Amino acid sequence: MNCIKYLVALTTILGLVRISSAQSFVPKYSNEFMNIGIGARGLAMGGAQVSAVKDVTAVYWNPAGLIGVKHEYEFSLMHAEYFAGIAKYDYAGFTTNIEEDNQIAISLIRFGVDDIPDTRFLYDANGALNYNNIQFFNAADYALLLSFARDVSDVFKFGINTKIIHRNVGKFAHAWGFGLDLGGLVLLDEWRVGVMLRDVTSTFNAWSHNAEMVREVYAQTDNEVPINSIELTLPRAIFSVTRDFEITDDIRVQGVLDLDFTFDGRRNTIFGTNLVSIDPRLGIEAAYRSLFFVRLGGNNIQRVVDFDASQSLVWRPSFGLGVLLSERFMIDYALSDIGSVSQTPYSHIFSVKVSLHTFDEKFRLNKGWKY
Repeated sequence: MNCIKYLVALTTILGLVRISSAQSFVPKYSNEFMNIGIGARGLAMGGAQVSAVKDVTAVYWNPAGLIGVKHEYEFSLMHAEYFAGIAKYDYAGFTTNIEEDNQIAISLIRFGVDDIPDTRFLYDANGALNYNNIQFFNAADYALLLSFARDVSDVFKFGINTKIIHRNVGKFAHAWGFGLDLGGLVLLDEWRVGVMLRDVTSTFNAWSHNAEMVREVYAQTDNEVPINSIELTLPRAIFSVTRDFEITDDIRVQGVLDLDFTFDGRRNTIFGTNLVSIDPRLGIEAAYRSLFFVRLGGNNIQRVVDFDASQSLVWRPSFGLGVLLSERFMIDYALSDIGSVSQTPYSHIFSVKVSLHTFDEKFRLNKGWKY
């Protein structure tokens, strides 16, 4: 249990104390594309993955879970479309081992809206409407994750992410950023406890604006011309617990609870104060012979005020399926929503995983997952 104490202490030091004075000049929402999630399994389970994940997608949820990978090489791809296909979200990842007790991974995430019309020159010099003058640009966010995981002992696994962020809005503006994540896992028989510290050093984005391209338009619309700036993403901490239940020799059920702690002021969550807000996530997976999987999840619990001033709690459900087609190939599906209580339509999300060269059961230096 000392490992749990260390994780809690690390979260307190890096998450609570160092950011309490930063709230006045840091935006509440920054790099939000990094909070959507990857992999149809995780999204189907409501994003409750920090203590449950043990494959290549652990680079996002908790890099310590990379130690649970059972193959020498593992690849994963995911594609999703949100807002009725307007925005596209893509992910690709790869992981391999370094000797018996280390794992490395590389992942790329893109979230973007393509072919946005630029109508600044819709009217020509003579004031005539000319649709041929319409140009198009893309607004996209990219993240490159370089991950390392260490098999510390039978009980404790550790991981770290280095994140390189690039964001661009056509030729109008772009940003480069850098950040770090830390993750840990404690294995306790049927129980697993995990902690993920996102943006532990406060991820920054350095924005550069091409003000001359928009100065005239902004002046006509009484908007301030953007200036170069630094945008910070404050740390957040996620505590997680997983419990496995063996119903029969063929049927196994896994339950996961994540508690997402944010420190950027009060949010519309089930518990919120000026210092910390807590957003719970719950995921359940039922497996048959480790070949067929049914998943359910729920998150984003919010209080909504109706027109009659009455309050109610709403939440975002999710659902998914998984099929292990062969020892090498897995396909997952999720039905989930990127929105909160908005009327955005649900999205169909697909991901595939390819695993090559299974490790021998005694490959790892330390003991691993029971299931």
